[in-house]
Amino acid sequence: MKSAYVPVMRRRRESKTNYRRRKAMVLSRLPFLSVFISGKNVFVQILSPRKEGDVSLASAHSRELIKFGWLGSRKSIPATYLTGLLAGLKAKGKVDKVILYTGLRRFIPNSRITAVVKGLLDAGILVPINQDTLPSEDRLKGKHIADYAKYLLERDKVAYKAKFSNLISKALNPDALPGHFEQVRNKIVEGFEVKKA
Repeated sequence: MKSAYVPVMRRRRESKTNYRRRKAMVLSRLPFLSVFISGKNVFVQILSPRKEGDVSLASAHSRELIKFGWLGSRKSIPATYLTGLLAGLKAKGKVDKVILYTGLRRFIPNSRITAVVKGLLDAGILVPINQDTLPSEDRLKGKHIADYAKYLLERDKVAYKAKFSNLISKALNPDALPGHFEQVRNKIVEGFEVKKA
């Protein structure tokens, strides 16, 4: 009598790899974009699949934004966009087109992952994606955060100070986040233009 046991591949058992998506990604023969969002940071990699293991072509970590003067959260939509922009500028010249690989995560429109994709697109890397799924320019700048800060300041100052204590401690008014975002984005782009010249 045969056993009813069906073997499950190790990385699937460990909830690390969706082999159906992985196979489709490998068959495309294109480099792929991998996004890891932790409790405080975002890590973006552009990888090329190889038989012996994936090879990193370019990567960016949200901690690198500190060098460009970023004072906000390093896992927010504005920070994930800037990290994607940084990764895209680093990959420029190495790759022209990448595909998004989400692994076991679901694809969610207007999310932090799509903000990373928008950053890559703005850096000049082609990523096949429906433009309707990308966050709006206001959302990328953090206008929704600034609006929420204004709302909270009017309603509950204690909650406002608790929620935005990190920004307040760095002497950045949450209302000024969209302007701060523009400054940092310009510094990142200018930094890479100087390296080219």
